[in-house]
Amino acid sequence: MDIKQFLDQDQKKDLLRLLTAGSVDDGKSTLIGRLLFDSKKLYEDQLDALERDSKREGHAGEDIDYALLLDGLKAEREQGITIDVAYRYFSTSKRKFIIADTPGHEQYTRNMITGGSTANLAILLADARKGVITQTKRHTYLVSLLGIKHVVLAVNKMDLVDFKQEVFDQICEDYKNFTTQLDIPDITFIPVSALKGDNVVDISDRMPWYHGKSMLEFLETVHVSSDRNFDDLRFPVQYVIRPTLDYRGFAGKVASGVLRVGDEVMALPSRKKSKVTSILTSEGKVDYAFPPQSASFTLEDEIDISRGEMVVHANSMPHIERHFEAMLVWMDENPMDSYTQFYIKHNTHATKARIDQIKYKVDVNTLEKSEIDHFELNEIGRVVVTTTKPLLFDPYKKNRQTGSFILIDPVTHNTVAVGMIMDKMSSDHLPSRITNKEREHIAKSGSLISPKEREKRYDQKAQTIWITGLHGSGKNELAYTLEKELFDMGKTVVVLDGKSVRSGLSRELDYSPPDRAEHLRRVAHICKLLNDQGIICICSFISPKANIRQQVMEIVGEKRFKLVYLKASLDYCRTNDKYGLYQLADEGKLSHLAGIDEAYDVPEKAVVIDAEKKEQGVEAIVGNLL
Repeated sequence: MDIKQFLDQDQKKDLLRLLTAGSVDDGKSTLIGRLLFDSKKLYEDQLDALERDSKREGHAGEDIDYALLLDGLKAEREQGITIDVAYRYFSTSKRKFIIADTPGHEQYTRNMITGGSTANLAILLADARKGVITQTKRHTYLVSLLGIKHVVLAVNKMDLVDFKQEVFDQICEDYKNFTTQLDIPDITFIPVSALKGDNVVDISDRMPWYHGKSMLEFLETVHVSSDRNFDDLRFPVQYVIRPTLDYRGFAGKVASGVLRVGDEVMALPSRKKSKVTSILTSEGKVDYAFPPQSASFTLEDEIDISRGEMVVHANSMPHIERHFEAMLVWMDENPMDSYTQFYIKHNTHATKARIDQIKYKVDVNTLEKSEIDHFELNEIGRVVVTTTKPLLFDPYKKNRQTGSFILIDPVTHNTVAVGMIMDKMSSDHLPSRITNKEREHIAKSGSLISPKEREKRYDQKAQTIWITGLHGSGKNELAYTLEKELFDMGKTVVVLDGKSVRSGLSRELDYSPPDRAEHLRRVAHICKLLNDQGIICICSFISPKANIRQQVMEIVGEKRFKLVYLKASLDYCRTNDKYGLYQLADEGKLSHLAGIDEAYDVPEKAVVIDAEKKEQGVEAIVGNLL
């Protein structure tokens, strides 16, 4: 075989990415070092350095300390432990490998998450003398969280238990009982002695009762290519290439599915369709591209597609949502601030995001769930996330490439968290943005001027008159008529309406349920601030949801909150629609309009005013509320 044939054959070998994890001193680094040593994948200078370092810094007595091949940090060698992730590459005649040796300590959880983010397989080590311990369970949970489908439980140090089969069988049984509650489809058990080399590269004759494969043989033959999603096409566009006037290609990496010449594809979020006319990879023009290939393709039609957008098949769409639940791993030294608006990086797309709710924190040692209000370093939990712009995603369990993301701190630009999307979030179950701490803070007042002093100065009781009703019912007309009436009576009064507040304070928010809730939360805080100064607030907002009005009342204070319902039929509102919103909604150009595609919760307790009798309504408000 000449050099060209050898290189061609080597190029065609598939790649297996794997991580090792286990408790401190279980022998992870030793196992990988032994794997490299016995498979003859070390250079002579590496062997010389290994023998020299083993005598000077080793922890294996008279034997060679194979862990030194991976533990490169001074602190690692001194303590005989792994602290940072160490990557090693080697190749056999059947397959190429990239190994991530990850630390076992709980405080290095983020390091393990980093090392396992791209892994196809995980080797978890268990000390034959100790069996399945807390750290074994923790690492198994993290592997399950990362969506790794193949796990090898390497029961190490079999030489220290005289290679007894019953010890191995008991550990396997204990591990199987634990993993029944986790989603790991493929688990293999191999008894090894990393220090002595038993069952690492060659089958050991000291364990004749074991009839499986050696560690290397298993790694060379385990089937992982089907783990990728080849059904759902997801092509996040990274660049638009225009080298000449005649070529306009869209470049990126195939995240999942197969892209073929002649396929009809859809660009998201525009939903425009066209056919693929050519595909170009590093090998030149091809008929199809598959994950994880990088490619560029051209389309039959001129479609505007930009970086961050995605090309899919129309019959297999991802979720297009701004709200979703995810498992989050906090990786920053600083604790999470729930009021921070993070940058979220998802495939080639970036936008802003906030964490609306922490549903629970998972104790990675016991798998118990608990309630918390923020994350500390290495903590893991389930959260509800809202983004400024919609993301194009699949659940992580279905597609690791389109179901994962990172959060970036807007000030330090550090990656503070990684996340795995569980599923989209229904707008009916979106959490309240008002926390218990906020409720406590709302109840406190730090001013040196008492409410009674303000009441005496202004000759009025500060309160918020909240007018709700359908669009077109005449809420603004009622609000400003009431303002004039109160002003003429000598009252100090302010009117807040949707148009004025959205032009500034809520400028970046849209009309979706969560953004409307955030918009009204801001208005409520303004009302509270003005009421605290002794001023009367009149608010004119559709505010269709009863639970949001309840939150507004909690912020303002029940004693100061007065609800007015302007009752009007939908026909009346359509007739008085000055902005043509109902027509836009009928044409499908406008969504989330109360009374059309979103329900309006009629208030159960409110001053009810007939929309056709607003003048009498002003008198009713002045007489009953003030």
